[in-house]
Amino acid sequence: MRTRTSLALAAAVTALALSAAGPASAADGTVLTTGGAGGTAVATGDVLSASLATGTNATLYSSSTGTSGVSCASSTFVASVVDNPAAPGTATESVTSHTFDSTSCSSNVVGVLGVTRITVDNLPYTTAVTSEGGVTITPADGSTIQTTVVLRTLLGSITCVYRAPSLSGTADNTDNSISFAKQQFTKFSGSSLCFANGYFTAKYAPVQNTSQEGSPTVFVN
Repeated sequence: MRTRTSLALAAAVTALALSAAGPASAADGTVLTTGGAGGTAVATGDVLSASLATGTNATLYSSSTGTSGVSCASSTFVASVVDNPAAPGTATESVTSHTFDSTSCSSNVVGVLGVTRITVDNLPYTTAVTSEGGVTITPADGSTIQTTVVLRTLLGSITCVYRAPSLSGTADNTDNSISFAKQQFTKFSGSSLCFANGYFTAKYAPVQNTSQEGSPTVFVN
């Protein structure tokens, strides 16, 4: 009887130990991984990059419901991983480059003949990615998110500068994307041909870890 009791007790202790170890092991997974959800941790310092999702454009429209403004078919961002903690949590990245290919851009604003260039200023920006898929982009302290748009018009070249305190987006593991919808910029400077507000919409996919062989896609956990 004592032997059976001891064996039962030992089995119970072992079961408790294993059950306790399970959640701890799961918690060791990081917010950003490659190879699938819960896969290989993305290392600090790794470089992530993504271009616009196939068949989509990045747009800066003059209103949240309209379709008048600027549209680009080619855009890319590059960011380095600053911190990738255990999930659930918030990973941080530093956006070091965000470009738009002006040859892919067009404008349907009356009086505008074309787009000379679009420049994202005041980089780097800090990006926070939560386990729930929330993405927040903020500038350095004392700075602002700023985009400069140079347009060719009937009256010559004009420069429109737009600013925003932050941007919010969503990460989706279905297609390893980051999306922004109607994020508002306010005109900081420019002529009357520059619309007063710009609403930015874009979807970047897939996000890839270009520091690793084969540039595997990145998942959020």
